[in-house]
Amino acid sequence: MELTTVKLVTIISEAILEERILHDLRKLGARGYTVGEVRGEGTRGVHASEWEGKSLRIETLVKPEVAEQILQHLAHTYFPHFAVIAYMTDVQVVRGDKFHGERT
Repeated sequence: MELTTVKLVTIISEAILEERILHDLRKLGARGYTVGEVRGEGTRGVHASEWEGKSLRIETLVKPEVAEQILQHLAHTYFPHFAVIAYMTDVQVVRGDKFHGERT
């Protein structure tokens, strides 16, 4: 079994941004993603009520150069105006060809 190292980009955002962020990810070269509802507490505290909306965790596995482009885009486009955080980590995957081929 051969493992390939790729980047896991994790984005925590307001749910209202889901379609915009997913569109941006595809445009920047992500070939797939996973989205889930999350809750928690951060520097702004816990959401006081449902009217503030849900938060989402969006994850994508990408090549390092794509990860960098995604983080730069998020920092420029979303960080100044929305409750969005993002981070990347190295992960090892089986079937690494899924992350190095061209988008079909």
